[in-house]
Amino acid sequence: MEEEVDKLELMFQKADSDLDYIQYRVEYEIKTNHPDSAGEKNPVTLLKELSAIKSRYQTLHARFKPIAVEQKEMKSHICATLNKTVTMIQELQKHIDLELSPLTEEEKTAAQQLKSHMSDL
Repeated sequence: MEEEVDKLELMFQKADSDLDYIQYRVEYEIKTNHPDSAGEKNPVTLLKELSAIKSRYQTLHARFKPIAVEQKEMKSHICATLNKTVTMIQELQKHIDLELSPLTEEEKTAAQQLKSHMSDL
């Protein structure tokens, strides 16, 4: 989940950078190639529209940041709760002298994945 959040954040940063570059190129093209263009859409209007799009991207990015932080907190909480639950189950099994069968391959894989997620926090 954290990788997806990081990828999304990088996409927003790239989009912001791309919009800056496009705005720069449009301004340059207008100045050099079309100083007196008549009958076409106003370049100033186009630049304002581009600025509005950039502003919307920045707003979306600002809304996204708290969600990413909350996702990380929830992941941490879920992993901690799951870890406590596993520990409690193991203690109960020891307390009632329950003979434990060896873990299946699927259970071993799940345990390894849980441990790797815990180390990411």
